[in-house]
Amino acid sequence: MALNTALSGINAAQSDLNVIANNIANANTPGFKGSRAEFADIFAVTGLNLNSTAVGSGVTLTDVAQQFNQGDLQTTGNSLDLAINGNGFFAVNNGNGVQYTRAGDFEKNSNGFVTTPDGSKLQIYPPNGNGGFDMSTLTNFSWQAAQSSATATSSITLSSNLPASATVPTNAFSTTDSTSYNAAAPVTVYDSQGGSHQATVYYVKTGTNTWDANLYVDGQSAGTQAMTFDSTGKLTTPTTGTLAFNPVNLGNGSSPLTLSLGVTNVTQYGTDYSASPIIQNGFEAGSLTGIDIDEKGVITATYSNNQSTQIGQVAVANFANVQGLRQLGNTTWAASSDSGPATMGTASAGEFGSIESGQLESSNTADTTSQLVDMIQAQRNYQANAQVLSTDNTLASSLFNAVSR
Repeated sequence: MALNTALSGINAAQSDLNVIANNIANANTPGFKGSRAEFADIFAVTGLNLNSTAVGSGVTLTDVAQQFNQGDLQTTGNSLDLAINGNGFFAVNNGNGVQYTRAGDFEKNSNGFVTTPDGSKLQIYPPNGNGGFDMSTLTNFSWQAAQSSATATSSITLSSNLPASATVPTNAFSTTDSTSYNAAAPVTVYDSQGGSHQATVYYVKTGTNTWDANLYVDGQSAGTQAMTFDSTGKLTTPTTGTLAFNPVNLGNGSSPLTLSLGVTNVTQYGTDYSASPIIQNGFEAGSLTGIDIDEKGVITATYSNNQSTQIGQVAVANFANVQGLRQLGNTTWAASSDSGPATMGTASAGEFGSIESGQLESSNTADTTSQLVDMIQAQRNYQANAQVLSTDNTLASSLFNAVSR
């Protein structure tokens, strides 16, 4: 009996060493979660459990329990490296369904998708068109989908002062005669295809407290609108503070450009002409220059045209019993009947931890000190059980020798 008991102890110690070896081997695997070998004794009893002198029959491995305690966060500076600080898993899709991982070492593949090193695509919630995200569906995070189309200029906002002491020009207005206007304000505008054009507002004083604003785009007139100021230099006409101009056909295949001027901040004081930066709302098409992911997982794309837009939100999952997850390898897990179904949500909300961009979660076995201590203990257990085998064998040999005499 002692032989079988000692053998079970050796097998248990070997299982313990196997688990520890796997933990140590993955000390540098991002997002890896170590395991712990758990054991129970074997005890044979009579039917009525009345044998007070019964001896245990050894030990058995009952579970290799995953340990989901947090690993250390290491800064990488790569915006696609993500870590969850707290509860939760990233959702990824390898083409055969959704899996879950804590390893956030994502990268962009040749097709523009953000994937794990083995090619599983990171899952996000797409924009819903109302400034939020559609939490009812998951989609692949596509870098190529993050493009900024051109937007035609529709309004120009001016902030300037027209000198009250200015004189009325004697010459008829002409863009080629600088004596025929009092001031000019140039600004670059964009058509519907993102092409840039030169727009210029020419100010012409027409009388006491009255001015004309002449708008030209690439030398084409968009019309003339009048402005009136009161005795304190404040704008009175137009009452809406907006001057509307005629469409300009640019002749390049783009839509006619229709511009309005916001002149609420135009004044007529006794000082010289001055102009603050002119603001216009159009921009050319832009290529993606960077991705920023905040602690809630909101993905903001920035473009070469100085625009930015929110293109999605990283999906995060959690489970009622994370130790019941089924390991798949590549630091991924699948839901099981023991874990329960995934509860989907977003980072920094409810039970979910925050997302740290530019960081990776280290293996929670990265500190190998405790693993080495456990290994020494398992080694001693193995040696002790092996000694029991040797001792029992010696006793049996002695017995057989005595009987054979």
